[in-house]
Order: sequence, then C-alpha cells, then structure tokens
Amino acid sequence: MLAKVLSAAACSTVALFTWTGVHAAVTVLGSGPAQECFQAAEFGGEPNAGIDKCTEALDTILTPRDRAATLVNRGVLRLSLHQDDRALGDIDSGIAIAPDLADAFVDRGAVSIALGHYAEALEDLNKGIALGPHRPQVAYYDRAIVFEQQGDIRAAYNDYKKALDIEPGFEPAAKELKRFRVVEKTNGA
Repeated sequence: MLAKVLSAAACSTVALFTWTGVHAAVTVLGSGPAQECFQAAEFGGEPNAGIDKCTEALDTILTPRDRAATLVNRGVLRLSLHQDDRALGDIDSGIAIAPDLADAFVDRGAVSIALGHYAEALEDLNKGIALGPHRPQVAYYDRAIVFEQQGDIRAAYNDYKKALDIEPGFEPAAKELKRFRVVEKTNGA
C-alpha cells in the first residue's frame, strides 16, 4: 500500500530564519499622527519615525478603538526593530482597550514567534484568525511557522498554502512552499 507523505525539504528551523517579519497593522481612519502611524506600520518606511508618530498620536485625544489601534501599530513598528518586549507591551495595552481587534492577536502571535514562545503564538494566531483579520494571509503564514517549529509539517504546509490561496501573490508563503514536496512511501516495506 502506498501512502503520500509530506515533507519539508529543509529542517524546521528554516522557517524561523527566513521569517520575513510580515505583520498586520490595525487601520486608523482620518488624518493626523494616528493615520501616519498606521501608514508606517502597514506600508513600511523608517520605523523610528513611525514610532514617533504613534507616540505623538497617543498624546492626543483618540477614540478608544483608535488608541488601541495606535498602540498595536506602534508595537508592530517596535517589532520590526526587534524591540520585542516593548512591542509586546504596546500590543497587550491595545488588546486591553479593544479585545476584539483581530490583527492585534495576529501581531502578538508574531511577537511570540520572535521570542520563541510557540504555544502562546498559536493561541493568539488562532484567536486572530477566528476574529477575522484584515490580512488573513499574514495570520496563516505566521501560524504555519509555528506549526513547522512544533514539527507539524502537514499543518504548516496547509497554512502556507491557505495564505497563498487567500493572496496568490503573497511571496513569503510562495517561498516557503517551494521547500515542501509530497513523497510516496510504501507502507510495511
């Protein structure tokens, strides 16, 4: 009897080293420093300047949701600078204000990946996916990294594939999928 076995072409730690740091910023509408903070977190640029805009926005009057989003976005920018503990503090503060922000859980999962806390990452990523993030491909990609680190190659493959199905041009997932292959094994032989 033949069975199909999925294997990664490289060891599971490759995902950690090739992790691109893809994150999901939380949308802030309008104009001003909170919007500029969001733009920096979502589209890149100089992270320190973005952090300054976030901090400036937090010194103004914001709706609770915009304050939460701005904290999360500052956390995303801090994560891009490998300020993991500070990123986690900002994201936790944002979640405390607005515990229904899906992207905040995805981003906290990303921080946990950076810290090597895969069980916590998986919990947050599952919650973020359940709440409906605005860029679900990022959540599935990050969760695939966690599954691979935990040795669940099939689940990792399925989530990389799901990320690419959601956004066919999502290069990080396409790159990771190139490492996988399906091999037929004969059972009992």
